[in-house]
Amino acid sequence: MSVTLHLRAETKPMEARAALTPTTVQHLISKGFKIYVEESPQSAFDINEYKKAGAIIVPKGDWISAPRDRIIIGLKEMPEEDKFPLVHEHIQFAHCYKNQDGWKDVLKRFINGNGTLYDLEFLENDEGRRVAAFGFYAGFAGAALGLKDWSFKQTHSNNEDLPGVAPFPNEKSLIKDIKRDYQAALKTGAKKPTVLIIGALGRCGSGAIDFLHKAGVPDSNIIKWDMKETARGGPFQEIAQADIFINCIYLSKPIPPFINYKLLNNKNRRLRTVVDVSADTTNPHNPIPIYNIATVFNEPTVRVNTTAGPKLSVISIDHLPSLLPREASEFFARDLLPSLEQLPERQTAPVWVKAEKLFERNCARAYRSSKL
Repeated sequence: MSVTLHLRAETKPMEARAALTPTTVQHLISKGFKIYVEESPQSAFDINEYKKAGAIIVPKGDWISAPRDRIIIGLKEMPEEDKFPLVHEHIQFAHCYKNQDGWKDVLKRFINGNGTLYDLEFLENDEGRRVAAFGFYAGFAGAALGLKDWSFKQTHSNNEDLPGVAPFPNEKSLIKDIKRDYQAALKTGAKKPTVLIIGALGRCGSGAIDFLHKAGVPDSNIIKWDMKETARGGPFQEIAQADIFINCIYLSKPIPPFINYKLLNNKNRRLRTVVDVSADTTNPHNPIPIYNIATVFNEPTVRVNTTAGPKLSVISIDHLPSLLPREASEFFARDLLPSLEQLPERQTAPVWVKAEKLFERNCARAYRSSKL
């Protein structure tokens, strides 16, 4: 059975990544796939790269009226203002399986259109491990912005917040930019920061550690926590005594908060910057309940209202890998490729069967909840 994939243009502001890269498009076409790619003014990949790879180029938004047999693939969620029923099979991050705000509205669009969602966050192999994730570059970019914000605080007044940032063309240019800010901060006499990472053993945590090493933060200044260190349950005083805290966990169940206002409202607190890479902002069990705003690249930080101690900011951007869109996309698409190759057998291929069953269970849950 042949498969037609349709890569839709991303609409989330400053989302420059792509679920399919020209490299993966060329490979899939060689395997018999037919692929349409929408023109996108914000993609890190030029449309001519896709054309050269063999894709059929169509206008932005063309997927809405596309034949129902096409599988629509993208990354981030669609605009909240869109309400029309979804009639296609969709591959994307939908952020609607963990009781996020508006989760039932998202699923209702699929239910009303008799469409199907294969959520990229929940595509798992037989061992229950995600087949593809942006975790490494999420941690890498999160650590970069965390260090940039801490450095900015050393060289600017408390009345100023970290300015907006834009995607970088490559890893080398990002490291150069942050190292410049970091060195300027150290020239003010500031001590090298202590960075506490929770989830240090995962993809995300390893990305954060890799960036910090490349930026010149000594390994002795990086506190690496994982499940063993957090088993006693929070809140944790150690977070308040670090300069930068980076949360890299994957939240799968309710846990005690990592930090609270009692620990923050202390004149001896050192913590200046929190990077919530997990960005479970609207999750009722968010382990960092000191903010409620998802930040964006244009305004990367939100202040925490504390009554004592230094100025504290949170970075909670939910698409951090877009800071390095080309590298992050190639990394993700390469891992996703073997599963995409199984799409012609998606009625029997375990990764797709599990994803569809999970979708159906959550649709049933949304239906029951609405009835109640």
